[in-house]
Amino acid sequence: MTTTTAANVQLLRDLYELVTGGEIDRAAEHLTDDFVANQPGRPAPTIGRAPWKEGTQSMLAAFPDLQATIEEIFGHDNRVVVRLRFEGTHQGPLMSIPPTQRKVTFSSLELYRVEDGKVAEEWVAPDMLGLMHQLTG
Repeated sequence: MTTTTAANVQLLRDLYELVTGGEIDRAAEHLTDDFVANQPGRPAPTIGRAPWKEGTQSMLAAFPDLQATIEEIFGHDNRVVVRLRFEGTHQGPLMSIPPTQRKVTFSSLELYRVEDGKVAEEWVAPDMLGLMHQLTG
């Protein structure tokens, strides 16, 4: 079974809505069991829903009011590209940085591969340098 490009784009819209609504378990249902996350700075991809859930929960613990605004989204075949702007207040620890109560805004460019109506793989490029500068500068 294959899905259409429009359905793939909607899948990602739904995923972001669930994440920013704090519905991590429901969001994870949009991922394949063997979901692959490719992230800058990591020596190898992470595999599975559990690491994705842990990372997402960590980000929401640091920024409980995190909002993701899709600035641009488009798809081709089984790929979806999303340009996002994240906004939130740093209210919990992030990596080794204690809460600063600072409002932050940062962007991310993300590419997804969809397989049988679920997200199978992601490549994300968040502006971590800009985020860290806002938290520590």
